[in-house]
Amino acid sequence: MDRVTDVAASVESTADALVSVLDTAGQAQNPSVPPAQLRVLAIVAGNSHTNMSRLAEALEVVPSSASRLCDRLEATGLLRRVPDPRDRREVRLLLTSSARRLLDELRERRRQALAEVLERMAPVDREELVRSLRAFAAAAGGEAEDQSLRTA
Repeated sequence: MDRVTDVAASVESTADALVSVLDTAGQAQNPSVPPAQLRVLAIVAGNSHTNMSRLAEALEVVPSSASRLCDRLEATGLLRRVPDPRDRREVRLLLTSSARRLLDELRERRRQALAEVLERMAPVDREELVRSLRAFAAAAGGEAEDQSLRTA
């Protein structure tokens, strides 16, 4: 498997398997939150200064679409909109404690599902996987020293 296109096809296939494991773990959430809304929660969780325009940009949607997603999340008690203390014309998006719990539970279910698959691999294969993921992250411009990869 020397050709880069063959490797790319293999990575794509493997990524599909990874997404399937993560999706299956995510489907067990209660209450069920659609993927687009989960993405909003993840974006807000990752940046405490998220406002509507930053969210729309991150989602690559128009602000009105981002606002409708936030309306739904606010109605279910997972998101709050508050005036930004630095600029009262801006609205800051904040996760509620329910949203934080939901994301923590989802993260734990996903990690458990991944752990179950990783347990079926030989230790040497797991070590090689971590080395390969670090190399891939570095080549992609990501943080190869990501804490989650260091602790694997």
